[in-house]
Amino acid sequence: MAILNLTPDSFSDGGKHSLDPAQIVQTVREMVKHGADIVDIGGQSTRPDAEEVSTQEEMERVIPAIEAIRKAGLTVPISIDTYRADIAKAAIEAGADIINDVSAGTLDADMFSAAATLNVPIILMHMRGTPKTMNSLSEYKGDLITIIAQELSARVTAALAAGIRRWKILLDPGVGFAKTGAQNLEILRQFDALRRAPGLCGCPWVVGPSRKRFVGAVTGESVARERVWGTAGAVAACIQGGADIVRVHDVLEIGKVVKMCDAIWRGVH
Repeated sequence: MAILNLTPDSFSDGGKHSLDPAQIVQTVREMVKHGADIVDIGGQSTRPDAEEVSTQEEMERVIPAIEAIRKAGLTVPISIDTYRADIAKAAIEAGADIINDVSAGTLDADMFSAAATLNVPIILMHMRGTPKTMNSLSEYKGDLITIIAQELSARVTAALAAGIRRWKILLDPGVGFAKTGAQNLEILRQFDALRRAPGLCGCPWVVGPSRKRFVGAVTGESVARERVWGTAGAVAACIQGGADIVRVHDVLEIGKVVKMCDAIWRGVH
């Protein structure tokens, strides 16, 4: 899953991608050429302490981009990275295929009903609070993996109750969201156990360690775009633990890591 942030303030690539439709199409063509199977488009930063933008501004960033990609004849699946139901609905109508909600339906009460009506896959990520408050909510009283599993399972239950089919649900452990660096490492270390936790078995998993602060803390790189090699190690751990999709910035480089990991652990080459 290739990351295409159409934001000025994302932690790693804020302002990198132009809002010009022709340039967006060219960027997506390159991502697909380099091995992207899905392109994840976002119009609002969810980095720690990020300021919320208006629904209108988010809409103006992502909808023309999706329309341009489809008008250009590109058929790569698109996921819309949003926690707003109105954005998700407009994006799917414009040609997106998947909803990627970092809040797992907690920040917009209409998200689950919208996803059920649209009948599209939805990624439910574990997060506490909002991007503005999540860093203050990283205390887990008990076993980290057990608590994340319980909280994520509760969101699965809520999604099912809203009419979303279980086979439309993908899960994300929320690396970097309401987690300390040590907790992020523990998630990767115990990822296989998390996948097998009660209420979560059988769902596909998405993991996004790409360029995150905990990677830089280990490798000594303060600049996010320089964390490619550290990200490669984290991605290898994700795949070894059973991840089905990895969400990354560096598609060409990490694509090679994915191919090698698949050959080692899944016999696919």
